[in-house]
Amino acid sequence: MSGKKREIRPKPRLPKGMRDIDAAEIRAVEQMLGTIRQVYESYGFEPLDTPAFEYTDTLGKFLPDQDRPNEGVFSFQDEDEQWLSLRYDLTAPLARFVAQNYDGLPKPFRRYQTGPVWRNEKPGPGRFRQFTQFDADTVGTDNVAADAELCMLAADTYKALGVPRGSYTIRVNNRKILDGIIESAGIDLRDANNHAKRLTIMRAIDKLDRLGLGGVEQLLGEGRKDESGDYTKGAGLEAAQIAKLIDFITAARGDGGSGAMTRSDVLNAIETHLGESATGRDGLDELRIMDELLSAAGIGADQIAFEPAIVRGLEYYTGPVFEAELTYSDGGDAPSLGSVGSGGRYDGLVARFKGVEVPATGFSVGVSRLYASLQKLGKLNADRASAPAIILVMDKERTADYYKMASTLRVAGIRAEMYLGTSGMKAQMKYADKRGAPCVIIQGGDEKARGEVTIKDMILGEKLSQEIADNQEWREGQPAQFSVKEGELVEAVASVIARHGGSKPGADK
Repeated sequence: MSGKKREIRPKPRLPKGMRDIDAAEIRAVEQMLGTIRQVYESYGFEPLDTPAFEYTDTLGKFLPDQDRPNEGVFSFQDEDEQWLSLRYDLTAPLARFVAQNYDGLPKPFRRYQTGPVWRNEKPGPGRFRQFTQFDADTVGTDNVAADAELCMLAADTYKALGVPRGSYTIRVNNRKILDGIIESAGIDLRDANNHAKRLTIMRAIDKLDRLGLGGVEQLLGEGRKDESGDYTKGAGLEAAQIAKLIDFITAARGDGGSGAMTRSDVLNAIETHLGESATGRDGLDELRIMDELLSAAGIGADQIAFEPAIVRGLEYYTGPVFEAELTYSDGGDAPSLGSVGSGGRYDGLVARFKGVEVPATGFSVGVSRLYASLQKLGKLNADRASAPAIILVMDKERTADYYKMASTLRVAGIRAEMYLGTSGMKAQMKYADKRGAPCVIIQGGDEKARGEVTIKDMILGEKLSQEIADNQEWREGQPAQFSVKEGELVEAVASVIARHGGSKPGADK
């Protein structure tokens, strides 16, 4: 006797480092992106979109050179056996676009772009393999004013999103200064054998906020084992070299933290560490120009500060680099929400295609991280007033009447939905509550006979149920349920939505 063959079903599961996004977050993020887009447009940047994947060799020399180049990126081969990779960021595809269309573009070329990027890296808390960026870049000028402008753009972006002055800081450094410090530590960067060591040093310093000074010292030395047991090989520097680098990256801390020092103070502190490095002094001069421009614009160190520990981990940066940080509250020792945006100058990226240097600089907002940070700051609230009004089906024989109500509301610019299930009123009310509906519309036989509809304000009803202590207080309070004539349906629903912060129909026309 043979038994039935067992059906094999796939297990519903998310790939590691991925996540699903619900309607409330999607709407809040779209609103946030709209605000960022307005700021970018106000600076004269134009939109551009590039494909999700590129030829792997297009994405940059920072990718590992392997038979299967799949470390750091997700890659596959096409029918011609050429390697393609999902874009690692939005900058490398921009460099390809500029090189491909260079002769027809205005110089400088200014563009903004938003979209998902993918990184084949170890996921962790708040660290996903797919996330969204929103970039602004200026390509075709080596004028350091372009770098200063992007820092101002970043500050204006956070201001437009409702982050008060004192709750954000744009921290700036220069890769040339970092190269100068490395050279002054006795490491000859003209020697090709030190190329990998330089990158390891940069990435070690870039982890300061996450690992602290102790972790950075380990990565500058022999290496570090993390909590999971994974071992990261270090730069192999000598103790004196490590001490010199640590002294440099802490140079702006002073006695009261980096915020207690002016940008000029920080530049003076940096200069004492540079020695005779021409590269480092070139980077210092660029920061002095940026300081002059920022000061002329009335922007202080509480908004845009110079910070020697800012490095940025990607290899292609060549000049000023910057990172945006949010805090929980105004100034002081408020806990950091971490980096929510970053960028810098990358003068060599387009040159990979054209053979001549095409200077460029850019700033990128980390959309998912910024969304989470703005939530913690209380700048993003769930907009229940934007959810649809739900029309309950009290009599299935009158489905056409309920459809007509829904259509009337939609024509007036109000989101509306007729209940399409088969359950009774209690289940329909639970459905409306789960949908986050601002109100439900009820018309049974009695209401129909009177030519009326009943509207229940779900948001007010929830609030009253939490605040009212007894039946008398309920009767004396503002009713969460009321009746109106059929012809007053649109006006009544619109008033409920407006009461809770939604827009009245036609308000944006």
